[in-house]
Amino acid sequence: MNLVISGAGGRMGRAIALQAKSSGISVAAGVELLPFAADFPVFRHIGELPERPDLIIDVSNPSALSELIGYSREHKVPIIFCTTGYSDEQIAEIGNLSVTVPVFRSANMSLGINVLCSLVKKAAEALQGYDVEILEMHHNKKLDAPSGTANMLLEAVESSDPDKYPVYDRHTVRKMRDSREIGIHSLRGGTVVGEHSVIFAGPNEVVTLTHKAESREAFAAGAIRAALFMATVREPGLYDMNSVINAAL
Repeated sequence: MNLVISGAGGRMGRAIALQAKSSGISVAAGVELLPFAADFPVFRHIGELPERPDLIIDVSNPSALSELIGYSREHKVPIIFCTTGYSDEQIAEIGNLSVTVPVFRSANMSLGINVLCSLVKKAAEALQGYDVEILEMHHNKKLDAPSGTANMLLEAVESSDPDKYPVYDRHTVRKMRDSREIGIHSLRGGTVVGEHSVIFAGPNEVVTLTHKAESREAFAAGAIRAALFMATVREPGLYDMNSVINAAL
């Protein structure tokens, strides 16, 4: 498999390149606006690639989406989107691409986080009437808040009760908590890779489900597992980490 990493110079891009090498996957090229040292050729734009790759993994920025979609659609190259912070319109564009090309998208590539989402769904179904709060913390250089993973967890809670709705922090709110609220709180500081907790607070008890990422290798390993899965996919469609997990069962 010849892999291209979009956003290859970032921390996640570098981690994925190392993980690919240890997994026997060839990184044919990287795409990065700023120059950096790499043992593969690096281009500023995806359209500058001299040859069609087998797969693209994107860990860059939402601003790169249009170029990536254009290239993927023109050359029929499957693509894995790991980037977060997309607008609703951009998510719709990704969905449109999946009609003609195999597309994989996940806000978090960790297998553990995706298992956590499944557990949160079950907890939300079982603990009806409990107050739900989502807490996430990341390093001080993360741009989007709440994180894409927090939004994944929000969707997991909402799946059991469509009447629930998110409330972001509460510094401007002066009223008693609505039982339909899902509180979401974002913390930023230091070099924290990623910590997420979903708290179910009910009568006389509290249930907390937590995931802590100790290094970016967890996400890089998940991205490579997704790449190996996508190498087996022949039909256009929108795939995610649940597709990887189900294929392994």
